[in-house]
Amino acid sequence: MSPLKALETRDLYTVGWIASLPLERAAATAMLDEKHEKPLDFVQAYNDTNSYTWGNIGEHNVVVASLAAGRYGITSATETALLMLSSFPQIRVGLLVGIGAGIAKPDEGRDIRLGDIAVSQPDGSNGGVVQYDLFKATPGKQRKNRAFLNSPPQILLHALGHLQSQHILEPPRFIEYLEEMIERYPRLAKQGYVHQGFENDHLFRTTDPKEVIQRAHRESTEPIVHYGTIVSGNTFFRDSVYRDEILADLGEECVCLETEAAGVMNVFPCIVIRGISNYADSHKDDRTRHWVDIRTCPNNK
Repeated sequence: MSPLKALETRDLYTVGWIASLPLERAAATAMLDEKHEKPLDFVQAYNDTNSYTWGNIGEHNVVVASLAAGRYGITSATETALLMLSSFPQIRVGLLVGIGAGIAKPDEGRDIRLGDIAVSQPDGSNGGVVQYDLFKATPGKQRKNRAFLNSPPQILLHALGHLQSQHILEPPRFIEYLEEMIERYPRLAKQGYVHQGFENDHLFRTTDPKEVIQRAHRESTEPIVHYGTIVSGNTFFRDSVYRDEILADLGEECVCLETEAAGVMNVFPCIVIRGISNYADSHKDDRTRHWVDIRTCPNNK
């Protein structure tokens, strides 16, 4: 194996990728076209406890970090992002990548399935991410959201628009990138990256948690990307009634629930990308996490 190259300066790294879990970081590393040694001038900030991987995807130099093992949620994600910026002040765009819960409403045309991908996108009323657990109580037990979070940087939004237009003309290259990744790192295949089958993907009705909602058959197992509002907070949802109450209070058209982005948006210039591993109800099955973790990363490339 040829030795890894080292760039002259840390300032050449302008993309920061933050993964939540070890498997997500492994998949992020596997998506790099090349891995690098640490930059020749790199001196880690004295208070920076992050561990980094360096590399490039095409012409973009990327630095990858993950949350501290066993420490997840808003606080840990915010700390990781701030520390990354302290050591890499030239980062212009960030990717916050992990798993989340899909807000599927097939009757309203939002047919989100396990393995699909949610991407934060502003809609005019918010910056693409809304924090659900920071609010003002008002008369009548109504809750008014009080969290004002930044939008992704313009450069990312322009790239997002370009990607969406490209996908209208030609299919995404997710599977191609996934197969290349598995070919280079076959040990990832042992983590169960294969789609688990639509017969194991059940969406239950909130009013009757034993009743499965019938959805149209999908021909392809390729993930579909859903752009919209991602709802973030510190609570792991396993209650569909509580989930729906929170969403009704927010009054937003949401595609995903997750537990890290709310703390990061105002300190890190990023977009949020989540693989759908559950529906935020009592039927959550952690066995889906591994293949969703691995399948999410090709979308970022």
